[in-house]
Amino acid sequence: MNARLELVQTDSPCIADAFRTAPLPLPGDDSLAAPRMLDWPEHDRPRERLLQQGAHALSDAELLALFLNTGRPGMTSVDVARGLLTRFESIRGVLGASATELRRFGGIGPAKAALLLAVSELCQRALAEKTRDRPLLDAPQAVEDYLKWLIGNRPNEVFVTLFLDVRHCLITVDESAKGSLSRVAVYPREIVRRALTLNAGSLIVAHNHPSGGVTPSASDRRLTRLLHEALALIDIRLLDHLVVASNEVFSFSRQGWMPS
Repeated sequence: MNARLELVQTDSPCIADAFRTAPLPLPGDDSLAAPRMLDWPEHDRPRERLLQQGAHALSDAELLALFLNTGRPGMTSVDVARGLLTRFESIRGVLGASATELRRFGGIGPAKAALLLAVSELCQRALAEKTRDRPLLDAPQAVEDYLKWLIGNRPNEVFVTLFLDVRHCLITVDESAKGSLSRVAVYPREIVRRALTLNAGSLIVAHNHPSGGVTPSASDRRLTRLLHEALALIDIRLLDHLVVASNEVFSFSRQGWMPS
């Protein structure tokens, strides 16, 4: 189902007994310790392979394991990384998860959750820098990659606006509206007001479809037309409307759907 844009005009034994009955580990008994990658042959260790062969030689789980650094009892960091990728379905899913979601997964405490959130933010900023380096009309793939990272995995529908100057270089990105799983209320007059404040020359707008499909709805097309008309009154161009999912983007401009 496509998302829809809405236009808004003790009974337990005592501790002493537990200690008397529980066997104590023998010196040197590592049966409960987490397996260590340092015990692996050097040519199998992810860090050493990365340095010798390059990052491309490592799997997603091995790269992620380098950030996790340690595992949990009975599991190496690679095992934990594989579990994360299974739980969140992809690298983007892991790095798009919240701290609460990450900490629900065994082996991820506050320190590792914070590290993964920091990595995610750095990736987002690196992609944003690509969109600032040149006119966006010359870098459509950079725009789409950035938007997939920014909103492609969001659980609720979000509408964002990229404000550009007269050279089509990025001024800023605003989250113009946030909604539910299947709808978001968009206020064109607020977007127009913001464009005037920023002295923008043109805009690109985008919203995500949490359901995964990127086929625009009738409401999407109507909003595009009305926003195009409102901006034209103040001589600001609407260059494109993008519908974003985690691995796919629909471009109104590329399909010839932008109003003339």
